[in-house]
Amino acid sequence: MASYSDDLTLAGRLADTADAITTARFRARDLEVRSKPDRTPVTDADTAVEDAVRELLAAERPSDAVAGEERGGSSWSAGRTWVLDPIDGTKNFLRGGPVWATLIALVEDGTPVVGMVSAPLLGRRWWASLGEGAWLRDSAGERRISVSGVSSLGDAYLSTTHLNSWAEHHSRDAYLALNDACWETRAFGDFWHHCLVAEGAIDLAAEAIVNPWDVAPMQVLVTEAGGRFSDLSGAVRFDGGSALSSNGHLHDPALAILQRS
Repeated sequence: MASYSDDLTLAGRLADTADAITTARFRARDLEVRSKPDRTPVTDADTAVEDAVRELLAAERPSDAVAGEERGGSSWSAGRTWVLDPIDGTKNFLRGGPVWATLIALVEDGTPVVGMVSAPLLGRRWWASLGEGAWLRDSAGERRISVSGVSSLGDAYLSTTHLNSWAEHHSRDAYLALNDACWETRAFGDFWHHCLVAEGAIDLAAEAIVNPWDVAPMQVLVTEAGGRFSDLSGAVRFDGGSALSSNGHLHDPALAILQRS
């Protein structure tokens, strides 16, 4: 198996670069904000992060492609492509909430092989590379992480997203059925609930609609932590438009509910 240790080291440097920009612009009085065509907000911090990361990648990996949320980019189906979300959770960033992160993934021939998630205001960074496990650094130090051992939906802790997004993009009934089947439901949202699945703090995270850059690092992070990641059809892909991450034991039972409702 190929080693991605150098790429993972570079991903850490990219995250450091991003954190320096985002923390400096967080709660800035002169933060510039505009709306994209889909009505989601973008700030000058988003574009500054992506530009800085692209500049570093151009110097360090000139033959690799780059695809980012704000500046676009080429397909990731062949070759090596870095997939970037400069600030995942921009609405939280704008409101002064701490739950936002920079997401970085290296995708090789369509498969994420390196993932990096850095949430500086939470004091947490998660990372993984193919065959090397999943890791977390927080106030307690650095440690390898793994998913939970919960084996029944009736004992499961689920995180999901806004009901209206399920009604529009998948099924309101599926949302309610999965909620009813689980022990406890919260909405941690964005990057965080997939990272919590990888940590074993929760057991399932489901989203009716996502963009590829929202979950590219999550696929390798969750699977390297011993879990499973797919879209809501069950296809193992980060670009299917939806996402389900689990501890593995609960994946098929959750898919069965989501697909029949």
